[in-house]
Amino acid sequence: MSATGKRRKSRELAMQMLFQADVGKHTPDQVRKTFWGSRDEVDAETRGFSEDIFRVATARNEEIDALIQSHSANWRLSRMPAVDRNVLRTAIAELLGFPDTPVPVVINESLEIARRYSAPESLNFLNGVLDAIAKQRKSSAVASPASREEDELA
Repeated sequence: MSATGKRRKSRELAMQMLFQADVGKHTPDQVRKTFWGSRDEVDAETRGFSEDIFRVATARNEEIDALIQSHSANWRLSRMPAVDRNVLRTAIAELLGFPDTPVPVVINESLEIARRYSAPESLNFLNGVLDAIAKQRKSSAVASPASREEDELA
């Protein structure tokens, strides 16, 4: 499997772990205990990256859900399809926890996973939410260095 294929598989597994925690109302520790036992063997690199995304998503759950809620007009988080909710959580966790991954890669990979697990009509919604979050984060990052320089000059 190529490096790109391993990364996509990692993202897919992380989304499945988040889905299990969400729908099954399991704690992160419960998910870690049961998830890998029910899967075929996964190489260490793929498993490691999926665990890393899952860890960021669960540690920053409130922040991630707040971002989703603020960028999904007319949609309460609880009313979203569970797969869509967890595709978004996976992507946002990667955006927050792995800023070196290019934003278009994170969004495109998320949409590819959604093509496999979500309804076709969900793709535009997911793309719109992720794009809005990415734009907000980019404008915040651009504003941050200027703010710090002004603080230093004061």
